[in-house]
Amino acid sequence: MSALLSTQKMHISKQPVYLHALGMINALGDRPDTIVAALAAGHAPGMTTLATRIGNAFVGRVTAALESAPPAPLEPYDCRNNRLLLAALAQIAPHVEAARERYGADRIGVVLGTSTSGIGAAEAAFAHRAQTGAIPAGFDYRQMEIGAPGPFAAAVLGVDGPAFTVSTACTSSAKAFASARRLLRLQLCDAVVAGGVDSLCELTVQGFASLESTSATRTNPMSVNRCGINIGEGAAVFLMSRDEGPVALVGCGESSDAHHISAPDPRGVGGELALRAALDDAGLAPSAIGYVNLHATATRKNDEMESHLMARVFADGVAASGTKPYTGHQLGAAGATELGFAWLTLAREHMALPRHCWDGQADPALPRLDLVESERYLPRGAGTRYVMSNSFAFGGSNCSLILAD
Repeated sequence: MSALLSTQKMHISKQPVYLHALGMINALGDRPDTIVAALAAGHAPGMTTLATRIGNAFVGRVTAALESAPPAPLEPYDCRNNRLLLAALAQIAPHVEAARERYGADRIGVVLGTSTSGIGAAEAAFAHRAQTGAIPAGFDYRQMEIGAPGPFAAAVLGVDGPAFTVSTACTSSAKAFASARRLLRLQLCDAVVAGGVDSLCELTVQGFASLESTSATRTNPMSVNRCGINIGEGAAVFLMSRDEGPVALVGCGESSDAHHISAPDPRGVGGELALRAALDDAGLAPSAIGYVNLHATATRKNDEMESHLMARVFADGVAASGTKPYTGHQLGAAGATELGFAWLTLAREHMALPRHCWDGQADPALPRLDLVESERYLPRGAGTRYVMSNSFAFGGSNCSLILAD
């Protein structure tokens, strides 16, 4: 019996998991179609200057009107962060409804990543109190609760499986996919909504500015002239299940180097562990990967670390690009958004690889990567194709994900 159980556990641990439907909103657009078109054109209408109490900041802002409010029982949760999430969830709602009818509400889970949740709502409430002496009537603490997005999404979708929120800074929504895959492989769920959401707030804009990590102009990853990030906002969500689909999540690698509270290990040891763990999980050699979406924040230290570890792992080179100049760094939503870009290169027949947006002036102190600077595509008709997405965060949290078609 013990041998049988061991065999079953091994079988479950390697069971394929697929990403079926994507909902996305960010500075590029309000749904995948508009986002793909804007990405191809290199035009991000939401990259703009935002006035804050400490001066102007260049950010990635969602320009679409967020008109959908939570249903009446969830009205206390109404805030910009949750409206961004609602906009993304609405795009996959028919797929979730079909899964709910097939499996039952209690067999569908939700795992979402966030970094700040609805703290912007609290900032507005405190500013109102400073002016009037009272918190506005529409403010509710639940709008800013860091753990709220997962249970809120479950309530909106009418699902009753495990629902929780991951908050590990910039790896939050990348790690949500690793957690969701575990729920599916352990047979705790038959389908999981996984992704992330974050909205702009002065806490993050001013916080990163105090670390001298922000750029007053469009971010410039991997350039000798790079000088910091642009904070962004958005949401990206997938429906995942064990049902066979066109794109599978075949590799997850997680690590924690705990080098420093905010600075990455300059050698990229922890990040490299995550990349190699994802490759091992997928049973792949680095040469099998056709494209990598880089974390590429355009800070001095992150790009230095990432370029060195990429050169070690992909010694023969690999097509790569950083997409944060198009969206801003969405923090808790970054991993899901960038995995979404990688997913689209596999799922859409004529989707070009996202171009690396920069000034073209490479840093001579860094290994030269094969950055996608002109129109390029993954090869077709040559067997299974693989793409990777990397996320690195404060505290040394690292996550790498691999998709296959």
